[in-house]
Amino acid sequence: MVTVEFMPQESMSKPFCLIVDDEPRLRQVLVHLMRNDGFSCLEAGNGEEALAQLEKQTVMLVMSDLRMPKMDGLELLRRIRAQWPDTAVVMITAVADVEVAVSCLAIGAMDYLTKPFHLEEVRARVAQALEKRRLVVENRGYQESLQEKVAVQARRLEELFLASVQSLAEALEVKDPYTRGHSIRVSHYSVAIAKEVGLDGEDLRQIELGGHVHDIGKIGVREDVLNKPGKLTDAEYEHIMTHPVVGWRILAPLLGETPLALNIVRSHHERYDGRGVPDRLVGENIPFEARIAAVADSFDAMTSDRPYRPDGMSLDAALAELVRCSGAQFDPKIVTAMVNAVESSRIVLVPRVPSYFGAAVH
Repeated sequence: MVTVEFMPQESMSKPFCLIVDDEPRLRQVLVHLMRNDGFSCLEAGNGEEALAQLEKQTVMLVMSDLRMPKMDGLELLRRIRAQWPDTAVVMITAVADVEVAVSCLAIGAMDYLTKPFHLEEVRARVAQALEKRRLVVENRGYQESLQEKVAVQARRLEELFLASVQSLAEALEVKDPYTRGHSIRVSHYSVAIAKEVGLDGEDLRQIELGGHVHDIGKIGVREDVLNKPGKLTDAEYEHIMTHPVVGWRILAPLLGETPLALNIVRSHHERYDGRGVPDRLVGENIPFEARIAAVADSFDAMTSDRPYRPDGMSLDAALAELVRCSGAQFDPKIVTAMVNAVESSRIVLVPRVPSYFGAAVH
C-alpha cells in the first residue's frame, strides 16, 4: 500500500486523486487501486473535463493518459503546472517513446508509466511521485521561512543603519546648533512635495531618508565658517559648499541600495540654470528627487533663524522668493508643487521653540 505524506491542511480528510483517461475500464481499475490506497478519487475522460474538476477540488495527485480527445495529456500537464504547481502528475501512455517521456518530465511530470502496467508498479511509481511532491512542497516552505527570516534581518539591519545615520545627523546639529531640526523639516517638506507630484511607495521612503541626511557633509566644514554671523568670503563659501560631495563620499558605501537618497545628498545644491554645485547640472539632468529637496531645503532655510538672520521669513515671503527664483534656481514644477502643498495644508509652518542651544527647533 502507498504511504502518503500529508501536508497539515490535508490531514483532515483523504487526499484527492484525479484519474484522466478516455478509456472507462482503465479509469475504473486505477480508481479501485487508488481508493484501496487511501485516496478519494475523481474521474475525467479528457483534459478539458480534468481542468473542470481541478477548478472545483484541490487534488494531490493526477494520473493522466497522454493521448486523449479535445485536450491531450501534454497540454493538460502544462496547464496543471501553471495553475496548480503543488499537484503531482504521473503520465500514462501506450507509447513507449523515450522522447515523449523526456518531454513529460521536462514539463513537470513527476513520473511516467507505459501500458500495460502491473498494479504494484503503479503503486511504486505513485509513492515515488508523492515523495517528490512532498520534498518540493517542503523545500518551498523552507525557502519561504528563510526569506521571511532574511527579511526580518534586513529590516533590523536597516533600522540599525538608520539609527547610525541619525547619530551622524545629531552630531552635525551639535556642531551647528542653528540647523537643529533642519534635516527633519527638509525631510518632511520633501515628502509632502513628492506626494504632491504623485510619487509614492519606495520613492517616498528614499526621499524621506535623503532629507534626513542631505547635510551630513557639513561635518567636514569648519565650525567657524559654519556658525559665522556675517557674510561669508568667497573662500569660505567655497569651503562650505563642499559639503554635498563630502556627504556623498561618506554615505556612498552605505546608501548603495537607496540611490534616490544618495542623489539628494550630492545634488541638493544644483541649480536649474546650471550654476549650482558640485556638478553644474542643468534642468532635467538634475535628479528629480534632488530638485525636490532643493526647494524644501531653501524653504526651510528661509523660514528658520540663522546666524546671519535672527528672524526667519514668513511663509508668504518664503513662497514669494521661491516663485521669484523659479526657472533659475528651482524647477518650476517643483515650486508649483510646493505652493500647492502649502495651499492644501500638506505643509504647515510649526512655530519654532528655542532649544538649550538658543536655536530654533521644529
